[in-house]
Amino acid sequence: MGEPGTARWVLLIHQIPPKPAYLRVKVGRRLQGLGAVPVKNSVYVLPLSEQAVEDFHWVRAEIVAGGGDGTVCEARFLEGLSDEAVEAQFSSARNADYAELAKEGRALQQAMRAKGKRGTMSREQAVAAASRLRRRFDDLAAIDFFRAPGRTEVETLLAAIDGALRPAPESSPPSGNASTEKHRGRTWVTRTGVYVDRIASAWLIRRFIDAEATFKFVRGHAYKPQPGEVRFDMFEAEFTHRGDLCTFEVLLADFRLDEPALRHLAEIIHDLDLKDSKFSRPEAVGLDHLLAGIAMRHQDDVARIEDGAAVFEGLYEYFRRKK
Repeated sequence: MGEPGTARWVLLIHQIPPKPAYLRVKVGRRLQGLGAVPVKNSVYVLPLSEQAVEDFHWVRAEIVAGGGDGTVCEARFLEGLSDEAVEAQFSSARNADYAELAKEGRALQQAMRAKGKRGTMSREQAVAAASRLRRRFDDLAAIDFFRAPGRTEVETLLAAIDGALRPAPESSPPSGNASTEKHRGRTWVTRTGVYVDRIASAWLIRRFIDAEATFKFVRGHAYKPQPGEVRFDMFEAEFTHRGDLCTFEVLLADFRLDEPALRHLAEIIHDLDLKDSKFSRPEAVGLDHLLAGIAMRHQDDVARIEDGAAVFEGLYEYFRRKK
């Protein structure tokens, strides 16, 4: 039996009348949109937060207005269901959603590769399709409370699609002219749910480019920067994938960071982020496990960057001293 303690969950316990029939469908869609999962018949759960409580109150109000009944309460599972089992239900639901997005992403990639053949989409159509996929991913990531494993594949697919839609390296090479003085004390903006390339790039930025950097995390893939902000590893960012280069590699090239230890790190990050085995670095598997553990441990992006910085600082020191 678990010990009593702080509640981790918020429950909606409801009863919906048989008529009108559309009410059950409407409530089901609302709960699905919130990311709630059922733990028993007519009992739905969300991780406890002010937003989750407010969302369930609104659903309850709709049920009551339709002639039903409902209760919203905070809860902690003591017997039967465990916290781990409930978390697994959330991950299973999100994995199914991510699998559908991945299927559509692969189909879009195939259509883009067939460019020039009869019946394939134009670049404008591909950009529009990629934007729709990204918006759906952003909405899904917002209710992915425990970072389901399927999320990584979709992130990688979207990054590859974004890269393919940018100008080829020949027409947009790394300039090598970016100034650390110009970029000092900036707010660096990237997408929420930071992982391999974004965690590594954040470490690189604060370690070698802008020691005073602050980071901002946004859901929108086409976020427009405010004064004093610069974007990285997101669509149309100032520093992001170019051709077959990941963002970490682009930052190295643009800021002329040519230290051998950093090149070693760049090869590992490239293999992890683009999954093309270009460098076949044996360290990639271990680093992948470390970063996955950090992502599982922290939902907060700042905490992920802080933990990740310690990992990359250690790797950098190893390669700097290794002969």
